[in-house]
Amino acid sequence: MRRRPADDATVVLRRPPAPPPRRRSPWPAVAGLCGLALVAGLAIWDWLDRATPSTRPPLAGLEGVAPVAPRHVARLAGPLAILENRAEMLTVFRLDLNRSIVILDFPTLLQQGRMLNRVAALVEKAGLPRDRVLDDGTLAGEIAARGESPESFYFGHNYRASDLVRFFTLAAAQGVALNDEEKRLAGILDDLGIAPRGPAGLPRLAEEAAVVTVPGLAAAAPERGVAFAIDASVREAILRHELSHGEFFTNKAYAEHVARWWQERLSPRERTAFRRFLAEGGYDPELEEVMMNEAMAYLMHTPNPGFFAPDAVGLDAATVERLRAGFMQGLPETWLFSVPWPDR
Repeated sequence: MRRRPADDATVVLRRPPAPPPRRRSPWPAVAGLCGLALVAGLAIWDWLDRATPSTRPPLAGLEGVAPVAPRHVARLAGPLAILENRAEMLTVFRLDLNRSIVILDFPTLLQQGRMLNRVAALVEKAGLPRDRVLDDGTLAGEIAARGESPESFYFGHNYRASDLVRFFTLAAAQGVALNDEEKRLAGILDDLGIAPRGPAGLPRLAEEAAVVTVPGLAAAAPERGVAFAIDASVREAILRHELSHGEFFTNKAYAEHVARWWQERLSPRERTAFRRFLAEGGYDPELEEVMMNEAMAYLMHTPNPGFFAPDAVGLDAATVERLRAGFMQGLPETWLFSVPWPDR
């Protein structure tokens, strides 16, 4: 959030004392005019600052990471309206059912990957450091070593805002050069007031939020590791999956419910089955929160069988249905199960 005068700030112009007769000095009037000019000048300066975001100084600690013009204003929308959106450029939403969830709707998988693949490598990808941001060459090598491309590394992303702030802080401390899309992400956090720039130019967390993504419709691209089309059904599955992570990050009661279900309703064998399934998908099995969060999202909020099916986890259909029924017992207040998705 940009600095501005406090809402209750006022400028008081005091009337000068009455001058003696026949000896009126011009200085009080001049001072008054100067004061008015100063107030007007400050107002014009503030207006220009608001009207020309592209001239804002860069984030000092991130080598030119400046919010990209135009400013990002989040549109308030429901899940179905977001699903129906056909973005020709990056569109930023806040979910009307939980305004702490920000959705980035990308026109392409490549643009999505350029903005968030490096974050994924830091936060949850198996076999990669949790305390170091990868440079471009190392990131490209790690993606290629997994038989992936920037488009297929992740089909959707989800992070706490605090994870993103840590990413930018580490990148600055380690001198890692960021790409334009990552710089744009810093601008989004600043523009939405989630993590405004601090004194050193780095994003500072102002409010915890969840940032999740969904890609636009696209044809299959086997040469780029994308073996299937992102059609309406796949887009719905990705959005539902990522929104459930957003609720986990921002609804404490729901996150506690997921943890109890994972620890108490699943047997050790069932947890092992999910851990194996998720590890095969590239998630770090040592991150217990990631395991329970992803198990919840795949089991309860990913209807597309191309992404989740009982045999993929090594469980039979009856066991999966039992686990789903167990999850619904004692469910706290949440909007997640009330949305009339097309596939329901």
